[in-house]
Amino acid sequence: MSFSGNRYKLAHFSIASGLPSFSMRLLRLAKIISVAGRYGLDEMLLEHEPTGKLLALSRILFFWRRLDAPAAVRLRLALERLGPIFVKFGQMLSTRRDLLPTDIADELAKLQDQVPPFSSARALAEIEAAYGKPASEVFAEFDAVPVASASIAQVHFARLPDGRAAAVKILRPNMRSVIARDLALLQSFALLVETLWKDGKRLKPREVVTEFSKYLYDELDLMREAANCAQLRRNFEGSPLLTVPEVYWDWCTSSVMVMERMSGIPIGQTERLAEAGIDLKELSRAGVEIFFSQVFRDGFFHADMHPGNILVADSGERKGCYIALDFGIVATLTDADRNYLARNFLAFFKRDYKRVAQTHIESGWAPPGTREDEFEAAIRAVCEPIFDRPLKDIVFGKVLLRLFQTSRRFNVEIQPQLVMLQKTLLNIEGLGRQLDPDLDLWKTAQPFLERWMSEQLGWRGILKAISQEAPHWARTLPQLPRLMHQALSAPPPPDYPELLTRLIATQKRQNRLLALIAALLAALVVLFVLLP
Repeated sequence: MSFSGNRYKLAHFSIASGLPSFSMRLLRLAKIISVAGRYGLDEMLLEHEPTGKLLALSRILFFWRRLDAPAAVRLRLALERLGPIFVKFGQMLSTRRDLLPTDIADELAKLQDQVPPFSSARALAEIEAAYGKPASEVFAEFDAVPVASASIAQVHFARLPDGRAAAVKILRPNMRSVIARDLALLQSFALLVETLWKDGKRLKPREVVTEFSKYLYDELDLMREAANCAQLRRNFEGSPLLTVPEVYWDWCTSSVMVMERMSGIPIGQTERLAEAGIDLKELSRAGVEIFFSQVFRDGFFHADMHPGNILVADSGERKGCYIALDFGIVATLTDADRNYLARNFLAFFKRDYKRVAQTHIESGWAPPGTREDEFEAAIRAVCEPIFDRPLKDIVFGKVLLRLFQTSRRFNVEIQPQLVMLQKTLLNIEGLGRQLDPDLDLWKTAQPFLERWMSEQLGWRGILKAISQEAPHWARTLPQLPRLMHQALSAPPPPDYPELLTRLIATQKRQNRLLALIAALLAALVVLFVLLP
């Protein structure tokens, strides 16, 4: 495709989606280059360039700048200056201390809850705009100095008129236009990657950006975040592993969210956790179970689990319990995705690489003509080196490289609907390394998944399916005589003999299934009678 064709597609995309125009994207790109140059990010990228010519040219172009601050500090400041999408990228990287130098990881960790806040006066103005009256008339107490500030919003402490302690989250002003510009630019890059790179279509960059953009825009509606919080709280009600704050709905709007104030130690502060007497190994195992419970049991998971969003209770009955915060990015999985992933994980845990290969081919992730035996051997080569190893002994960068090479060789397609799950897995694995480098992620997760699969496919799953279908049967059964009369009265279609043959075959299968269910129920009744 010619460049003029690409330009036409970009322009058409802008008009169709209502995103900023092509010229606006160029201006945004110019700003990104300017900020990168001002903070010396080019030197960080080009310092290992073999010839040194590009680095010399960059220094000539940006001769006016002063780079006195350490490189890690300059990187953090540049990401803060560039806006929320870049801050979120820094947050995700901050959990991967195995991939980053210590000084850079420490600086990026400040992006989790120490982004420069907007002014107290602006915060009070946002409160008044949301409620139509000043903060002094809404809350019994309101601290205008924020306790935490991140890329999308900042948090203030307050007290409700009835005396309850609350945390008030206020959306940053003008976020929608900033995010729209950056997403439009990402879409442009994605289109170029898809058009000009041979792996572009397989990696589906535009679909990935579109999926990511849905979650970002959802994050700009704090009523949606409050609903996410309430759902997660119901899912873990009574759980000894995770506490979720209560939402105070009477004080929530699309730009302000008010919830129960929580206290604890940030999960990234491992020394404080150890001093408080919290077992870090147990905490890491609980984190794995919480994650798999959200993904497989509920199909509803917190997809922004960097250390700035997680506390650990350090006192009282719930000491050592996780406390979840910030529910702007919550993702869901369909039943089909959950079952597919669970089967893949279990086959992986059992080192049944043939089943992993079959599942990929059956689901359409790998092309239909893929050689199953070759694919199996390639998966084995990636997975075997990391089995029975603690996290500290796994070089994650090498694993990613091998996975990418394998997916390219067998033309495995990216699944955009699972992008947030993959991002969350990166966060979880990074947190696990900080809490317990000796954690064996596979052995910790396997019992949970085996139990879940047993509940889904064993006799408990059958009983659950019957209880779910019973209301439908109750509605359908009384209608059967009328439906049968209508069917018998209607003239037969031209392909009646073929349809009759298929109907008889289907009925036989259903009869066998009903006989199996009846036998299982009878066996259960006998067991209940015989057991003391």
